Amino acid sequence: MARADKAVTRLDAPKGLRTPVLRLGGSGRDRFGRFSEAFARAMGTSGFLIGMTGFVVVWLIWNVSAPRAWQFDPSITNFTLLTLILSLQASYAAPLILLAQNRQDDRDRVQIEQDRQRAERNLADTEYLAREVVALRLAVKDMASKDFIRAELRALLDELERDRDQPRRSESDEPARG
Repeated sequence: MARADKAVTRLDAPKGLRTPVLRLGGSGRDRFGRFSEAFARAMGTSGFLIGMTGFVVVWLIWNVSAPRAWQFDPSITNFTLLTLILSLQASYAAPLILLAQNRQDDRDRVQIEQDRQRAERNLADTEYLAREVVALRLAVKDMASKDFIRAELRALLDELERDRDQPRRSESDEPARG
């Protein structure tokens, strides 16, 4: 429970732009940023386009075919209210979409930096391993091979057999002299 009260550093923001955020609600800036991202995501869907098209079509049909007393934005005034509503929506949508893009750019910048650091670590590890492989190759090159050891053992065995046979010959030669 004590952890819920502490501020948390957000990992989806660059290091310089990180703001401590409470788990319960977040700061106003972060909440607004999340709202702008949700708004931009919603505006980029086919559902939004279909809904907006349906809204405009219903608006136009109502204000063209309804009795004049029921029309709230008559075609005589060139649908001024509809134009105002769509302009207002566009004037709010553009900055919210730009804010969402800026937040995404910040996240992308953090991801690129992390990828660069990871690539540097991988390069350093690869270079270290390459040096170790070279050192092992040099060490193995200096080591005796299986064939070399077999040849040396055979030579030693031959030498031992000669040494063992030599005293027997000298012992057998001595009694014959006497």
